Amino acid sequence: MKIAVVFNEAYPETTNEYQIEMPKNLGFKPYFDITQSDPIKEYKAIAQALRKSGYNVYILNIHDNINIFLKDLEKNKPDVIFNLVEIYKDKPRLEASFSGILELLGIPYTGAPPQALANCQSKILTKRILGSVGIRTPRYTVIKQLRKNYRHGLHYPVIVKPALEDASVGIENDSIVTNHRMLRKRIEHVFNEFKQPALLEEYIRGRELNVAVFGDEKPKVLPISEIDFSKMPDYLYNIVSFQAKWDPLHEAYHKTIPICPAKLPKKTKEEVEQIAIKCFKIMGCRDYARVDMRLSKEDNKLYVLEVNPNPDLQKDAGFMRSAKQAGYSYSKTLKKIVEFALKRNGKTIPVL
Repeated sequence: MKIAVVFNEAYPETTNEYQIEMPKNLGFKPYFDITQSDPIKEYKAIAQALRKSGYNVYILNIHDNINIFLKDLEKNKPDVIFNLVEIYKDKPRLEASFSGILELLGIPYTGAPPQALANCQSKILTKRILGSVGIRTPRYTVIKQLRKNYRHGLHYPVIVKPALEDASVGIENDSIVTNHRMLRKRIEHVFNEFKQPALLEEYIRGRELNVAVFGDEKPKVLPISEIDFSKMPDYLYNIVSFQAKWDPLHEAYHKTIPICPAKLPKKTKEEVEQIAIKCFKIMGCRDYARVDMRLSKEDNKLYVLEVNPNPDLQKDAGFMRSAKQAGYSYSKTLKKIVEFALKRNGKTIPVL
């Protein structure tokens, strides 16, 4: 059984300069280790873990060139594509296009299909689809063009997001605004920086939950994880910003601490699980996904923030943290994802 772990890193030699040399004084005590970035490390780790399960595995970087993939496909004829392509030609919206090619070629592949990837890429469309089946999301409006004044009908504070990005791109502490002047400034930032509509949402104060869903025909919720904001300084809002996810020299990175499993009342836990499964199914996700929610401090209601198909599979990432709590090793989790793809395509799962 041959597996190609396919990804797209146009500049694999690039590392983040701020990670190479540790500053003498950060101004705060780091909670997580600060290490040099390696953009290929995740893919090598996945390949190695699958080899431990007995598969013949190789990694393939398509370097923003679909012909590299097509030529490799003809030469190596992999049985399964472990699809980790998230961006193409610097356009996140083309993520769905690559899985579309796999669909057209009839190749078994892991993760979400094109429609799910495309729908979840649009925060606006996601909210509309979820709302159509009664799933609660923060009240919102969409700004499609710049104006002098914006009548939005929302209660401040409001969070301003690029409507078509993921991985917290464009979400910073300054994204949360408390008056019209700040709102105008942030909307202009989104239009100028990202060239796309701005999504305005009411900011939900409360607990943030990351809910991993695992499976295909019969998906199940893994142990729920919570982001602990108790150490966040007063000058930062309790959000998982871009800096909190990706900048190890930013204080937010070290003050958004995951706790798994989250301590929740039984009734709340059951409601979280029901909503997560409903989101997974209505958005067309497969194999593995993460649904982010807020449990409001004001009304104790659950609000869905994002549905994330094909989330990060690094060992220390949220999905794998929940999988470990559920009793799945790193290798076993990846092996199950491959098995989902094989079964979906009527392929015999080898006994390893």
